[in-house]
Amino acid sequence: MGGHLSNDEFFTKLIELFNRRKGKDHGSIVLVQKRLSYGQPLSEPTSDTIFPDLHPPRPVPVLIRATNAKGRERRQDKIKLSTVVNPESLASFFERYADVCKSGMTTLKPRDRSKRKGKAKKKKGATLTSGP
Repeated sequence: MGGHLSNDEFFTKLIELFNRRKGKDHGSIVLVQKRLSYGQPLSEPTSDTIFPDLHPPRPVPVLIRATNAKGRERRQDKIKLSTVVNPESLASFFERYADVCKSGMTTLKPRDRSKRKGKAKKKKGATLTSGP
Protein backbone atom coordinates (compact mmCIF):
# COMPACT_ATOMS: atom_id res chain seq x y z
CA MET A 1 0.00 0.00 0.00
CA GLY A 2 1.38 3.38 -0.91
CA GLY A 3 0.66 5.76 1.97
CA HIS A 4 -2.39 6.70 3.96
CA LEU A 5 -5.78 7.67 2.60
CA SER A 6 -7.42 10.99 3.37
CA ASN A 7 -10.13 10.75 6.03
CA ASP A 8 -12.94 11.03 3.45
CA GLU A 9 -11.37 8.39 1.20
CA PHE A 10 -10.94 6.14 4.23
CA PHE A 11 -14.65 6.38 5.09
CA THR A 12 -15.66 5.67 1.49
CA LYS A 13 -13.43 2.57 1.33
CA LEU A 14 -14.52 1.43 4.82
CA ILE A 15 -18.17 1.54 3.77
CA GLU A 16 -17.25 -0.51 0.68
CA LEU A 17 -15.40 -3.00 2.91
CA PHE A 18 -18.45 -3.46 5.14
CA ASN A 19 -20.71 -3.81 2.09
CA ARG A 20 -18.49 -6.58 0.67
CA ARG A 21 -19.07 -8.59 3.84
CA LYS A 22 -22.84 -8.14 3.56
CA GLY A 23 -24.55 -11.45 2.83
CA LYS A 24 -21.40 -13.54 3.33
CA ASP A 25 -21.64 -16.44 5.74
CA HIS A 26 -18.25 -15.81 7.36
CA GLY A 27 -15.35 -13.41 7.47
CA SER A 28 -13.96 -10.68 9.64
CA ILE A 29 -13.16 -7.01 9.54
CA VAL A 30 -10.38 -5.84 11.82
CA LEU A 31 -10.32 -2.24 13.04
CA VAL A 32 -7.19 -0.90 14.77
CA GLN A 33 -6.47 2.47 16.36
CA LYS A 34 -3.13 3.60 17.73
CA ARG A 35 -1.42 6.87 18.35
CA LEU A 36 1.52 8.03 16.27
CA SER A 37 4.02 9.09 18.88
CA TYR A 38 7.23 8.33 17.02
CA GLY A 39 9.73 11.14 16.74
CA GLN A 40 8.47 12.90 19.86
CA PRO A 41 10.90 13.64 22.65
CA LEU A 42 10.02 11.95 25.93
CA SER A 43 10.94 13.24 29.32
CA GLU A 44 12.70 10.95 31.77
CA PRO A 45 10.51 8.99 34.21
CA THR A 46 10.18 10.57 37.63
CA SER A 47 8.33 9.56 40.77
CA ASP A 48 5.36 11.67 39.61
CA THR A 49 5.37 10.43 36.00
CA ILE A 50 6.27 6.77 35.89
CA PHE A 51 5.05 6.55 32.30
CA PRO A 52 6.00 9.85 30.62
CA ASP A 53 4.54 8.73 27.28
CA LEU A 54 1.03 8.91 28.78
CA HIS A 55 1.34 12.71 28.86
CA PRO A 56 3.10 13.79 25.66
CA PRO A 57 4.26 17.42 25.37
CA ARG A 58 1.82 18.05 22.51
CA PRO A 59 -1.23 16.14 21.18
CA VAL A 60 -0.35 13.24 18.89
CA PRO A 61 -2.13 12.10 15.72
CA VAL A 62 -3.96 8.77 15.61
CA LEU A 63 -3.46 6.04 13.01
CA ILE A 64 -6.65 4.18 12.06
CA ARG A 65 -6.44 0.90 10.14
CA ALA A 66 -9.04 -1.44 8.71
CA THR A 67 -8.58 -4.78 6.95
CA ASN A 68 -10.66 -7.73 5.85
CA ALA A 69 -8.41 -10.09 7.85
CA LYS A 70 -7.32 -12.43 5.07
CA GLY A 71 -4.48 -14.71 6.09
CA ARG A 72 -1.24 -15.62 4.37
CA GLU A 73 -2.77 -18.11 2.00
CA ARG A 74 -5.19 -15.49 0.62
CA ARG A 75 -2.91 -12.47 0.87
CA GLN A 76 -3.77 -11.33 -2.68
CA ASP A 77 -7.40 -10.83 -1.53
CA LYS A 78 -6.42 -8.77 1.52
CA ILE A 79 -7.66 -5.19 1.64
CA LYS A 80 -5.75 -2.74 3.83
CA LEU A 81 -6.96 0.75 4.63
CA SER A 82 -5.30 3.36 6.82
CA THR A 83 -5.58 7.03 7.59
CA VAL A 84 -3.96 9.48 9.99
CA VAL A 85 -6.23 11.72 12.05
CA ASN A 86 -4.83 14.98 13.38
CA PRO A 87 -5.57 15.83 17.03
CA GLU A 88 -7.74 18.85 16.18
CA SER A 89 -10.13 16.77 14.05
CA LEU A 90 -10.37 13.72 16.33
CA ALA A 91 -13.85 14.50 17.70
CA SER A 92 -15.48 14.94 14.30
CA PHE A 93 -13.60 11.95 12.86
CA PHE A 94 -14.68 9.58 15.64
CA GLU A 95 -18.27 10.79 15.41
CA ARG A 96 -18.38 9.84 11.74
CA TYR A 97 -16.30 6.68 12.36
CA ALA A 98 -18.81 5.49 14.97
CA ASP A 99 -21.71 6.06 12.57
CA VAL A 100 -19.99 4.18 9.74
CA CYS A 101 -19.04 1.27 12.02
CA LYS A 102 -22.52 1.01 13.53
CA SER A 103 -24.23 1.00 10.15
CA GLY A 104 -21.66 -1.43 8.74
CA MET A 105 -21.89 -3.85 11.64
CA THR A 106 -25.66 -4.15 11.35
CA THR A 107 -25.12 -5.68 7.90
CA LEU A 108 -22.64 -8.26 9.23
CA LYS A 109 -23.83 -11.70 10.20
CA PRO A 110 -23.29 -12.46 13.92
CA ARG A 111 -20.77 -15.14 14.78
CA ASP A 112 -22.31 -18.56 15.56
CA ARG A 113 -21.28 -19.35 19.12
CA SER A 114 -23.70 -22.22 19.74
CA LYS A 115 -20.95 -24.86 19.50
CA ARG A 116 -18.82 -23.10 22.07
CA LYS A 117 -21.80 -22.69 24.44
CA GLY A 118 -22.70 -26.37 24.05
CA LYS A 119 -19.17 -27.45 24.94
CA ALA A 120 -19.13 -25.13 27.96
CA LYS A 121 -22.42 -26.57 29.24
CA LYS A 122 -21.15 -30.13 28.83
CA LYS A 123 -17.92 -29.28 30.62
CA LYS A 124 -19.79 -27.52 33.44
CA GLY A 125 -22.19 -30.45 33.81
CA ALA A 126 -19.30 -32.91 33.92
CA THR A 127 -17.49 -31.02 36.69
CA LEU A 128 -20.66 -30.77 38.78
CA THR A 129 -21.43 -34.49 38.56
CA SER A 130 -17.86 -35.64 39.15
CA GLY A 131 -17.47 -33.70 42.39
CA PRO A 132 -16.91 -35.45 45.82
